[in-house]
Amino acid sequence: MSECRKENLAHFAVTVISKDRPGIVADISEVLYRLGCNLEDSSCTMLGGDFAMILIISHEKPFTKARLSEEFKLLHERTGLVVYIRTLAEDEVCPVKEQGELCLISVYGSDRPGIVYRVTKELAERKINIADLNTKLIGTKEEPVYVLMLEAALPDGMSVDDTAAVLEKLKKELSVEISVRVITPVSL
Repeated sequence: MSECRKENLAHFAVTVISKDRPGIVADISEVLYRLGCNLEDSSCTMLGGDFAMILIISHEKPFTKARLSEEFKLLHERTGLVVYIRTLAEDEVCPVKEQGELCLISVYGSDRPGIVYRVTKELAERKINIADLNTKLIGTKEEPVYVLMLEAALPDGMSVDDTAAVLEKLKKELSVEISVRVITPVSL
C-alpha cells in the first residue's frame, strides 16, 4: 500500500463561487467544522467582483457527498454561495510531488489577447508543470498593463536559465517583459 493512501478517509474537492463579501471563508469553514471535516488543501482568490475557492477536504468514513451537499445547500439558500462537490478517488488523494526546480515566471506588457495562451503553450511543450497561475489588469484605462504570474515546476534536467531562454523569443513577439527566477522551497 502506498504511504499516501488514506483508506479510512473520504476525500472531496469543493469549489465555491460567490459575489465577494466579508465572511465567505468563515461560512465555508463553519460548515466543515460542524461536520468534522479536515481542510487538507485550499486556494482562494478574487476574480473581478467574485470570490472563488477550491478546497480538498477529508472526513473519516463512512461519510457521503450527499451529507456534505445537504449542508452546503442550506448555506446556499442563506447566502447565495454556489458550491460544487466532487468525490476524489484514492489515486487522486496523494499530493503531487514536484520534480526538478521550482521557478516564478513574471510577464508584464500591454493588454492583448493571447498572452496566457502563448506563454503556457511554450511551457507545456517543454513539460513544464504550472502549479499556480494569476493574472491581473493594472495600469490605467488609457494604458492597461497585463500581469501574468506563474509558479512552475521544471522537468529534471531543465534549469531556470533554460526556461528564460525558451521564453526570450516570446518577449519580442508579444512585446512583453518576461522574467524567470528560482523559488526556494520552504521546509516546515
